[in-house]
Amino acid sequence: MDVDETELPGFGVRKDFMTQSGRRIGVVCHRDGETELFVSDWDDPDTCAASIPLTAEEAAALGNLLGGQRIVMQLTEEHREVPGISTRQFHVGADSPFRDQPMGKAAIRTRTKVSVVAIMREGEVNASPGPDDVLRNGDVIVAVGTHEGLEAAAQILRNG
Repeated sequence: MDVDETELPGFGVRKDFMTQSGRRIGVVCHRDGETELFVSDWDDPDTCAASIPLTAEEAAALGNLLGGQRIVMQLTEEHREVPGISTRQFHVGADSPFRDQPMGKAAIRTRTKVSVVAIMREGEVNASPGPDDVLRNGDVIVAVGTHEGLEAAAQILRNG
């Protein structure tokens, strides 16, 4: 997919692409650090139909949601023919006992036989994280394992 990048002198950078349905969708990254999500009009891809200002935290959350879904879909497809294996996302909340702690402290692999394959933060993917990677509020953890193991991992991340 081609992503167009346009310098907006004195303002920031616009990054967008044309969807299969014929609409443009993208973001404007302002020089002041703000981000704006936009969608073009149905009849004219150069006319903005909706513009949504996002805080840095909202932009990161949206990036995690979209990035996480893509990773989970890919892993699910890859594991489709492996009976008993599933892929799941977990959100690290402000109340998680492992927030601001190294992932190894949760001992998810040891306790559940579930493999953490990625941590997504602020739209960035940390593939194959190690035990020293610190979990932060808002992180999305992508894990692969059995249904029972994934349920146990969810309980661990929520309750310790």
